[in-house]
Amino acid sequence: MPADTIDYKKITPPLQSVMDEARRRVDSLSKPLGSLGKLEDYAVRLAGIRGFMGGTLAKRAVLVFAADNGIYDEGITPVPQEVTPMQTLNIANGIAGVSVLAAQANAQVFVYNVGIAKRLKHKNVIDSVVMYGTNNMVKEPAMTREQCEKAMEIGYRAVAGRTDYDIIGLGEMGICNTSSTSAVASVLLKKPVEKMTGRGAGISEEQYRKKISAIETAIQKNDPDPKDPVDVIAKVGGLDIAAMTGAYLACAHFKIPVVIDGFISACAALCAKRIAPQSVLYMFASHKSYEQGYTAIARALGLSPALSLDMRLGEGSGCPLMFYVLDASLRILEDMGTFEDGSIDASGFIDLRG
Repeated sequence: MPADTIDYKKITPPLQSVMDEARRRVDSLSKPLGSLGKLEDYAVRLAGIRGFMGGTLAKRAVLVFAADNGIYDEGITPVPQEVTPMQTLNIANGIAGVSVLAAQANAQVFVYNVGIAKRLKHKNVIDSVVMYGTNNMVKEPAMTREQCEKAMEIGYRAVAGRTDYDIIGLGEMGICNTSSTSAVASVLLKKPVEKMTGRGAGISEEQYRKKISAIETAIQKNDPDPKDPVDVIAKVGGLDIAAMTGAYLACAHFKIPVVIDGFISACAALCAKRIAPQSVLYMFASHKSYEQGYTAIARALGLSPALSLDMRLGEGSGCPLMFYVLDASLRILEDMGTFEDGSIDASGFIDLRG
């Protein structure tokens, strides 16, 4: 299912009639109008996405896409590339950050090897290798368009095989994927690389300057088309970004609410929105990433993250936390009493939504 054969016009918006009904219900609850802030909006949007009010998000999953990035060869990080397969195995074995948080939230974690640089076999890692790490984008395109579309297809099919889930979160693992993310975001948002580039897992000032220079060189050399997200991902992006882009599109197609983690998964969400604008209506931003480029991406998505915890781990670690928040919004919608139930006269209440 290459990207150019997926009919993105089939992505339709959440049901407005159900959202209108949910909004009336929210506004009738025994509280000042708007006093539960984003929780009210989440409840309304979830109703439109799922086609009914309330319910639960009992069946949950976090999909993690692991891949390496050829720009590692530029010496922009002190972290060995071997950490990618090592941490991928940690996630699969249930001892990584996302694994622990997902277990606490009663969510399953599915790990996909889309392009780790070394061969990796493990019973809990789904082998979906497109290539063994991207090319070094400073010297050539990160991948071909065909390889990018294949990675997108992997993400799409990962969701298509789990349409019985109530909610899905997306994460990634891969050394130097903040570099590919900064490159893609810089092109799509037409912002200076320096404004979109952070220090990732932690680098020196010298390595930071080298990182910015390498990304700038890659963009200049490959000349990606900002009007074509697939071209941008293929030339200066990563296999994990491509896979998550396909997964976001699938969630929208199959009407499954999907949670964005941090910087990298937000960039993939932006790619999905540029391909199919209505796909963003199915997305929920979990936390404000500490990476400096995150805010510009979130603004372009038109989404405001629910949490501010100074997190920058990746892996999908913010998703299980957001599952709790979204669950709470449904409980409010379904379990709170109305003004009428509480015998309260609502005529004197002020609408706090402004």
